[in-house]
Amino acid sequence: MQYVWMTLKEIVFASWHVLVEASPYVLLGFFVAGLLKAYVPDSFMARHLGKRSLWSVLKAAVIGVPLPLCSCGVLPAAMGLRRQGASKGAATAFMISTPETGVDSIAVTYALMDPIMTIARPVAAFVTAIVAGVMVNAFPGRDEVTPLESMVHSCHSHGCGCGGECASPAKPGQWQRFKVGMGHAFGEMIADIGRWLLLGVIIAGIISTLLPADFIENYVGQGFLSLLIMLLVGLPLYVCATASTPIAASLLLKGLSPGAALVFLLAGPATNGATITVMLKVLGRRAAMLYLAAIAVASLVLGMLVDRVYASLGLDIRAVVADAGEVLPEWVGVVSALVLLLLIVRSFFRKGECVCCE
Repeated sequence: MQYVWMTLKEIVFASWHVLVEASPYVLLGFFVAGLLKAYVPDSFMARHLGKRSLWSVLKAAVIGVPLPLCSCGVLPAAMGLRRQGASKGAATAFMISTPETGVDSIAVTYALMDPIMTIARPVAAFVTAIVAGVMVNAFPGRDEVTPLESMVHSCHSHGCGCGGECASPAKPGQWQRFKVGMGHAFGEMIADIGRWLLLGVIIAGIISTLLPADFIENYVGQGFLSLLIMLLVGLPLYVCATASTPIAASLLLKGLSPGAALVFLLAGPATNGATITVMLKVLGRRAAMLYLAAIAVASLVLGMLVDRVYASLGLDIRAVVADAGEVLPEWVGVVSALVLLLLIVRSFFRKGECVCCE
């Protein structure tokens, strides 16, 4: 019994350490997300994504990269674009680049990993989205449209926030827009992502405490096999981009290659049951299969490329990850962690409210 309590204590301390390292960057990411919500009109995206062309796919991928939505939260937004005239390829590209990365997860990647992975992650998400979008446009299949209400219901049933676009005052002032954006970021987004982030932090603590240092070397190995294993782990797993980062960082410290970690960071956030179900209904079976195939193939290829980059530069990412928490003073991390925990606890008491409508 004493051993169990000691182990639990170590897991709590390890999880707290990860949370302290990540929290300042998570809060920064939410703040930037609020600015995007406040000052980038939704109509801007719909206006540029209508044609079935490479250019529309590129724009959809670019627009999706900074947006911090989980793979379930992105569904109503992406399908709303589809209903407003966006091509299947553009909607698919948006559905991949958006959940695979975002300003919040990019900030946390910088906090817990290194600059190379911080750059590689959004670039890989962008490339994966383009590959999928081009493939879907090239093989569009039959047209299918599902009412937006059913998509929002599907998202609700998988634990996300209100998801759809909420009514807003006509021509609100700058301060009102700022308040709405911050309310979205620190209200709805915290409710959507916060509990998954905590789960990711706890899993990271468990991995750090219980996984032997030679586990990856003995059971996962290096090279293509490790990439394939992380793909198979990531595809069915529901984990948002922000929550997947501490898990990947803990696996890196145990010897996982950077490329295999990237595969997990790409595959995990972009796929889950809700995503595939909605894609089957709205874009059709062919588009859904192309969506999965593009994620699988692109993530494996990009993972191998990232491993080669680290090998050619002679870099050991474990050394960088181990020192990642030294960027900011400890008190900043502690205060940020407490603030983030309070916001997450607050979101539990507000469960069921459509925060963005306030």
